Parts: sequence; structure tokens; C-alpha cells
Amino acid sequence: MKNSRRRFIQQTTMAGAGLLVAKAGFSAQSYRRILGSNDRVRVGVVGYSDRHRASHMPCFMNHYKELNFDIVAVSDIWNKRREEGAAQWKEKMGHDIVACRNNEELYSRKLVDAVFISTADFQHALHAIEAVKAGCDAYVEKPFAETMEDNRAALKAIKATDRIVQIGSQRRSGSNYHAADEYIKSGKFGPITMVELTWNVNQPGRWRRPALLQQIKEADTDWKRFIMNRPYEGFDPRKYLEYRLFWPYSSGLPGQWMSHQIDTVHWFSGLAHPRSVVANGGIYMWKDGRKNWDTITAVFDYGPLNDPSTGFQVVFGSRMHNGDEKPSEVYFSNGGELNLITNTVSPKGGLSKRFADDMGMQPNLLAEQTLSHTEAVIASANTGGDKLTSNHVRNWMECIRSRKQPNAPVEAGYNHSIACIMTTAAARTGLKATFDEKTQEVMVGGKPFKY
Repeated sequence: MKNSRRRFIQQTTMAGAGLLVAKAGFSAQSYRRILGSNDRVRVGVVGYSDRHRASHMPCFMNHYKELNFDIVAVSDIWNKRREEGAAQWKEKMGHDIVACRNNEELYSRKLVDAVFISTADFQHALHAIEAVKAGCDAYVEKPFAETMEDNRAALKAIKATDRIVQIGSQRRSGSNYHAADEYIKSGKFGPITMVELTWNVNQPGRWRRPALLQQIKEADTDWKRFIMNRPYEGFDPRKYLEYRLFWPYSSGLPGQWMSHQIDTVHWFSGLAHPRSVVANGGIYMWKDGRKNWDTITAVFDYGPLNDPSTGFQVVFGSRMHNGDEKPSEVYFSNGGELNLITNTVSPKGGLSKRFADDMGMQPNLLAEQTLSHTEAVIASANTGGDKLTSNHVRNWMECIRSRKQPNAPVEAGYNHSIACIMTTAAARTGLKATFDEKTQEVMVGGKPFKY
């Protein structure tokens, strides 16, 4: 774990956000010098989901003893998940776990200091608001928000407190991603001219839960509490358990996958959001009643808002059929490419000396090099205790102790949500989506986008 403890403080500028990404590492000895470090941090689980069970749980187990953390409560509105969560955490921690019927019960009983939030996509921002208003730190899964109304409300609520909120964008805790960020910001890469992002799988069952659909009954959960601020409709077990397939409970591909990759664009470039987005796609393969597309291509224009003559394009493509589960992120400059599949910088495709001489230009081919300390991205549905997520959970836990800002603070979530909501708006209307800085609204056809 030595490498995971070597942290550094790094600042990136994000337009309009003033984002400070603080990376701080601590030895066991340094914890004893922090006020209150001997107090055990009591953690609750908001939503005993597949993501929590498969990823948060093993990652937490990697670090909880050293950092003096404990899981003490599980909140889930479905009795099956609530009981399973309490039983499995009891087995892990060796003591009883309080099972709460909902978050109101969890927070009113003053049981926890911090929470993992891994509920339905559209609930993340709203549950984050509940957490910080209850005085709790929070690890909030992505996408942070699926509407600008929720996005603005959550940003305001979190910034009004001193709570430590880590957005679940685990690339921000990868040493190779930090090496890429440093290299681009050093100026050696040159201006970014293009970014290609892809995320393809071939999984007919991705986001489907057929076995669970036979088990859930409306009487065993709280449907009204589930839909929160979405328009009311009757109980639908598919929308409860397979929410990723249905708008407005999830945007699907943008919120689930693109949110990870577009976040690195914001981080590396220092730009908070796209200037515009167009999107195309459809349900081409999986005709199973879903409403969210199984195939999408979104094209983004990025650059300074006050200078349309400079900038770069980003293309995100994703399909849920004929894919190899190897997410691709390639950054291009006129001198070559930075490839986060191979974790290398190379002069591939860069302006050669011969062509530069013909044009009377100075060649700027990049030197071949490898990004240090690489950590692989896991693309499967359940990533397990993968290195990136383990680093990210540890960083959150360390920052709860130190009160420093984590690697992915709320601004990172706010900005990836803008890009995702712009993509959803473009996809659902067929129009170009833009962003109004003054009103903080995603705009299509001259109007704010609403679900």
C-alpha cells in the first residue's frame, strides 16, 4: 500500500468552479496527530445496492481497521435489501447493524457520521442533500445529478456546509490519471485538439434484474419515497430495479459511463463543461421495453466561452452490443497522442518534420514515454475491490480525518452532470444543447431542458 499513501496536493482550475483537488496522504503515525483521530468514524449505508455490495464493501474492508472506521447502519426502503445489508455487514464487522426503513429514520437517530450513497441514479444528488443537512460526510456515486434543478440544489446545500463529499469518479484517484493531468498541464503535450472516448460492451443482461423482479412487491417497499421528486406514476418494479433503462430515473449511457470519461476532460483541460453537444443513437439491439438508448454517439465542442476561435472536439461513443469491455480514452494534440488504454504518450499521428518543413512550421513530435504507476480501469458491471475504487474510498476516509478536500469534490460532480444533462437534452430533443452560465440551465431550442 506504499504507493497509495504517496499523495500530493494538486490544484486544477475549472472554469467558474474554483475547484481545489487536494490529495493528501497520511501514515498511521500522522493520524495520531490529528484532533479526534482516536474517535471511531461511524458509517452508514444509504442503499444496499449491487454497487455497494460488490465494490464499496471490499474497498472499505481494505482500510477500515487502519483508519478506525466502522459500519453501523443500513438504510434501504426495500425490506429484502435492508435485511440482507444488515446481515452481511454484521458478518463482516462482527457486531449488530441497525436496519433503518428510510433515511429519515437513519439521520433522526443520530447513528452515523458519514454515509455511502449508492441509490438510483436520479436519487444521488437528493440523498447527498439529506446527508449533509444531517451533518454527515458522504461518498456519493455517479452520476451526481440527472437534472439541473437537482444539480444546483445539491451544490448549494453541500457548499453551505463543511462536509466532506467525495463523488464516485474513481479515475481521480488513479496515479496514471494524475500523471496524464500533470503532463498535459506542463505544456509538453501542446493544446488538446481532439478527444475520443468509447465504452462498448456486449451484454444482453446489463442493467437487467429479471430474478429480482419476481421477488419485489409494492407492500415491501416505499414507492412514493423511491420516486422522490419525479412525476408520480404507479408502482413499476422494472423502474425500481432496472431504473438505468428508463428516463427520468436515469439517463442510461451518459450518466452511467460517460460521466466517468467526460470528467477527465474537465480535469485535464480545466474547462467546466462543454460549449455545446449534439447526439444521435437509438435502441438498435435490445428490444426489451427499455426507453434509454443502447447505442449513442455524442459530439462536444469544448473551449473558452469568450473565445470561439479556439477549442477542441470530444466524441463519446457507446454501444451495449458487440463490445470488448475496454473503455478507451485517447487525447490528441498536433504532436501526437496520450493514450489512457496503453498509458503511453507517443508521437503517433503527430506533425512530422517533413510536413512541418513543407509548411515552414516547427515540428513538435512528442517523446515516447509511459505514464507511471498505472491502475487499470475495470469495466464490468461489478468492479469488485478494484485498485481505483479502493484508492478513492481510502482518499475519502483520509479526508474525513484531515478535513481536506477529496480527489473528487462536489464541483467535479456538478460539472460532469452538466455534460451528461446536455447530452440527454440533445438526445431526447434532437437539438443542439448549450449551457447558460447566468441561469445555470441546459438550453435546447431556446428553452431550459426539462424532463
